[in-house]
This record gives sequence, C-alpha cells and structure tokens, in this order.
Amino acid sequence: MQSKARIKDIAEHSGVSPATVSRALNGSSLVAEPTLSRIRETARRLGYRPNVNARNLRTQRSMSVLMLVRDVGNPFYLEVFKGIEAAARDAGYVVLMGNTENDAEREAEYFNMLDDGRADGMILMTGTLPAPERLVSAASEQSVVVALEMIENSTFPHVIIDNERAAAEAVEHLISLGHRRIAHIAGPLPEEMSTRRLAGYRRAMQAAGLDMPAELVRTGDFSLKSGELQGQLLFEQSEPPTAIFAANDEMAFGAIQAMAARGLTVPEDVSVVGFDDLSLSKAFQPPLTTVSQPRIEIGRTAMLRLLDLIEQGETSQAVTVLGTELIIRGTTAPPRHN
Repeated sequence: MQSKARIKDIAEHSGVSPATVSRALNGSSLVAEPTLSRIRETARRLGYRPNVNARNLRTQRSMSVLMLVRDVGNPFYLEVFKGIEAAARDAGYVVLMGNTENDAEREAEYFNMLDDGRADGMILMTGTLPAPERLVSAASEQSVVVALEMIENSTFPHVIIDNERAAAEAVEHLISLGHRRIAHIAGPLPEEMSTRRLAGYRRAMQAAGLDMPAELVRTGDFSLKSGELQGQLLFEQSEPPTAIFAANDEMAFGAIQAMAARGLTVPEDVSVVGFDDLSLSKAFQPPLTTVSQPRIEIGRTAMLRLLDLIEQGETSQAVTVLGTELIIRGTTAPPRHN
C-alpha cells in the first residue's frame, strides 16, 4: 500500500524547499507563478492530503469560510460558488454556504460563526448587514468581503460590477431598437444594487429624452414570482410598455410568463431584457437578451481578497470592479408601432 505523500515528498519532486511547499499549499502570496502551479500540480499527482487537525491546532484557524446568500435556490450563486471554491481549495480551505432567506436573525447567526472561530472569513452576498451593534468584534470587522452587492458606509473590501453602467447599456439597446415606453422591474429597494440598476435605467431614459411615469417602474424581490406579478400589473395599464428591462433574469422570466398568460408573444409584442445571464437564459425560448456577469471570476476574486484578509490582515484593493457584457439574443426586437 502506498504511504501518504508528505510535504517533503512534494518538495523533492518540485525541486523546492519544504518551506516553499508549505507556503504554497497554505495560500501564501509569497510563492510566485509558475512555482505555485508546479507545487500544486505535484501535490495533486502524489495524492497529498493535508493534516487538517494538525494545521488547525498550529494556526488556530478552522480552515473554513462562509459564502452567505439570500436564496440558495437561485442558480446564479452556483457559478459564483465555483469560483470561490476553486480558489479556496487551492489554499486548503472548505466553503460553507449559508442561506439567509432575507432573515436578519439568521444572518446574525452566521456572523456569530466568525466571532466563535467556527469560520475564518465570510463572502457576503446578501446586500444587508445585521444590526450595527452586532458588528463590533474584530472577527466580524476584519474577515468579510462583500461580493456583487454594495454596502454603503462600510469598510469591507468589495468585488462588484458597474451596475449602473450595465443597466444603462441594456436600456440603450431597447431605445436603439425604437422602443419609447420602456418599463423597469427593479430589485428590492432601497438595496444598493437595485438602486444602481434603477439609476442606470433612468440615466438612459433621460439621455434619450423619454418619459418615465411612475407606473412604469415596478419593484420586485429578484424572484420569478415577483417578476410575474409585476408583469401582470404592467399589462393591466391602459397604455402598457413595449419593452421591459428586468433587474435580473428570474424576474424577466416571470414577466414573460405573465405576458404569455395574456396571449402576448416575445419579442413580437414586447421586448424583454434581463440581468445575470443564467445558464437557463440560453435555453429559454426565445433565448433571453441579458447582461452577463463574470460569475466565476467574481467568486475567485472575492476569495482571493478574503485570503488576503485572513493571511495578512488586509487587502491591497478596497474595491474591485469587474466588467460585464450585454448578450443580445431573441427576446428583443423593434416594436410593432413606434
């Protein structure tokens, strides 16, 4: 039976010192490429498995991190998780996913895991925080990276996209097709991400000199059901929109369902743009025009920022902004009547 591979064995096969191997496997930024990749590949090839209990005693760490989301059933988070998990695994950490369901008490319980040392850090993706009096411990203050969402007046590192610019590009696409009465189904307000996407909608409409009566802006909660409900309300109006920009793909799907129930077709009767580019968006009929976010890269980058906090107590970048792309598919077309 083959004996368990040791750090010494990896060092011999990689042509480096055991200390360098140890730093590489613990996620230290002191080991540069291509040495880092060579060591990790050798460790995989030799079947190396770290002695987690010994390392935890030595470092006084749990070697686990939390990914906190508002709805674990939303497929959007799975791609982000892939990026987080890949970077975490390379550094010897495991990722636990927490589901808050927009419950402040549940969110506070996950922050308690940081305070109690049951997790070494958190990637926060809910857009909210527990009550301010909860955020007083060093563990909470120094071990959180916010991803996707924005939390105003916080000192946490953020990994985000430019939500306002991306939303404006989506609406500008509809305007370029000739649409003039364009509705927006916003996410939960006044959360920062929803506010920024609403601001992008307004910016594009104002730049084109288009009216934005209050009845064209509806507020959902990012769920399919809320998109369907707000879609119904939009088409109960005496002058319904010819196009809809939804703040995420799930609400876009819900709005399309509401229109189908009224005998309307997309894009012949109404054009629809979503936001996120879920895997289902390609398979949807017709395929959904949407804003694509680099979900895996968001997750990977957020985990690397969190490792900086855990290993060094700080990170070099307070805010990291990643790019987006408008993917034009089959749910947008010129209106039948301008």
